[in-house]
Amino acid sequence: MSIRVSPGRAALSLAALVSLTFGVVGCSSGGDDDKPKAPTSASTAEEAGPSAQEGSKEEPLAELKGSAGLLLRITSAERDTGGFVTVNGELKNDGDKSVAIPSGLSGNETEIIKNGRSLGGATLVDSKSKKRYYVLRDTEGRPLTTTGLSTIKSGDRLSVFMQFPSPPAATTEVTFQLPTFTSATISISG
Repeated sequence: MSIRVSPGRAALSLAALVSLTFGVVGCSSGGDDDKPKAPTSASTAEEAGPSAQEGSKEEPLAELKGSAGLLLRITSAERDTGGFVTVNGELKNDGDKSVAIPSGLSGNETEIIKNGRSLGGATLVDSKSKKRYYVLRDTEGRPLTTTGLSTIKSGDRLSVFMQFPSPPAATTEVTFQLPTFTSATISISG
């Protein structure tokens, strides 16, 4: 008995294998089990809220103020061996009312907007090399960042992440920008 695979199926299988491979590489923890893991989508405050240990661990790299009482605390920006920089943080509603997450945070690229609300509009600016780095996308155009954002209640916090191409190893400071938020200089570790 012989098995025939059509060229279309072979290409589809190869594309699926490549997607899964990048997914595993992008999601691997690299053996650092003591680091907090960021969810890939928005979650409730109970799931995303820091424990007493995490809340006082270290000072954030930056705090950016946004519209309607939103505050983004950047807790880490780590370069990994795969050529990526992952920025982790916490989005908090410091206001006294529930806030709809502004659609502007997704940026203005059609490919990202069609995948729902996210932090896809974030960029890293390397002033030394005069380059801007945009949030990475998977093979289907989905941003490699927290997605599914809708509303955040007063006082609630959401763990968030964004993944970018890595600037040159000599670049250790970049400016983080997110639409509707102030910008800030952050240090990249690793």
